[in-house]
Amino acid sequence: MDQSKINVRYAKAFFSLAHEKGLTTELRKDAGLITSVCETSSDFILLIESPLIATSGKIKVLKSIFDGKVNQFSMNFLVLITENKREKYIPGIFRNLEDLYRKGEGIKTALVSTAQPLEAALVEQIRKSLESEFGSKVELSQTTNADLIGGFVLRVDDTQYDASVSTQLKKMKEKLLHTELK
Repeated sequence: MDQSKINVRYAKAFFSLAHEKGLTTELRKDAGLITSVCETSSDFILLIESPLIATSGKIKVLKSIFDGKVNQFSMNFLVLITENKREKYIPGIFRNLEDLYRKGEGIKTALVSTAQPLEAALVEQIRKSLESEFGSKVELSQTTNADLIGGFVLRVDDTQYDASVSTQLKKMKEKLLHTELK
């Protein structure tokens, strides 16, 4: 079975059960913690992907790391994944859980890229404007990219609006190259 299908199936099943039990907010916090550990600890990834370590050993390590830090429901899910020999999919499953939570709560993700860092007040103003435009909560993050020269690139979910100077210059160049002189 395709890895992405496994990730999505486990994530959907867990999210659905958590939603029924009213634990989606706690689930999101747990998913964030587990994803953070996966992203920051290469040793953790080596451990869960190692065929040399027995399932019982992996479960002991998972419990020592996460017991008391995550909801018991999440801990049981980690144990279930490991018992089913799917522990190498933990990072992907928990990334998918975050996406499912955002979709379930109607939260849109947005990224604004600018040549220079924006002031916090301006970022907040952009976020509020996007929230009123889309009629839902927006989680806005910001990056800087000096290649933009000026202007901005705004990505909301899968839609991108490019108002950067570099793109405008490229468009002008293309227009000039396709213009015939008479």
